[in-house]
Amino acid sequence: MTFLSEGESKQRLAAYGIPVVPDALCSDAADAVGAAESFGYPAVAKLTGAAIAHKSERGLVRLGLSDAHAVREAVVELLAAATPDDGEVAILVAPQLVGVRELIAGMHRDPHFGPCVMIGIGGVLAEAIGDVSFRLAPLSHADGAEMIDDLAAQTLLGELRGEPAVDRAAVAGVLLGLSAMAQAEADVVAVDVNPMIVVDGRPVAVDALVELAARGAESEGR
Repeated sequence: MTFLSEGESKQRLAAYGIPVVPDALCSDAADAVGAAESFGYPAVAKLTGAAIAHKSERGLVRLGLSDAHAVREAVVELLAAATPDDGEVAILVAPQLVGVRELIAGMHRDPHFGPCVMIGIGGVLAEAIGDVSFRLAPLSHADGAEMIDDLAAQTLLGELRGEPAVDRAAVAGVLLGLSAMAQAEADVVAVDVNPMIVVDGRPVAVDALVELAARGAESEGR
């Protein structure tokens, strides 16, 4: 299996109409500062590369960068944290989105049943809560709506803390986009969209990981 970098993964999602946070791939601190200032503060900086699959677990994400000095410090720390196994790396800079709710979504290609699409309640307790819904692809609009209705935490999808209710049609659009990707790109084995932050009611993917089959595996499985 091989993985796409975060930036490449989000480009794949965007091609299927899935909203993603804008970002910039930077080679050094000067580039990163320029990107952060173009997006506006606060900013987020991450060490990224095709061999880096789990950035948060390794402490390769810096949040709440409020000025150029903070961005420069973050870049120095992140580049110093790179290991030889990471291969070629860069700094991914993006604006930090604000929202009180997070969702997770994804796709997994089961060897027996084929591609399966998932939606769930995200956040730091996502694994403990386990509030998720699955459907086999291809999905219909009705399937997407039913998956959202299946979630137990329906109150989190309504108006909350001054924010509007979650746009269910927009969430369903994410699920249909994942379904379409699964149908169109046989080499995509799995997609992890985590988290999607709900901003003004609409989900935006702020991190994503696309896993590809090893070269030749797709044709062998036919």
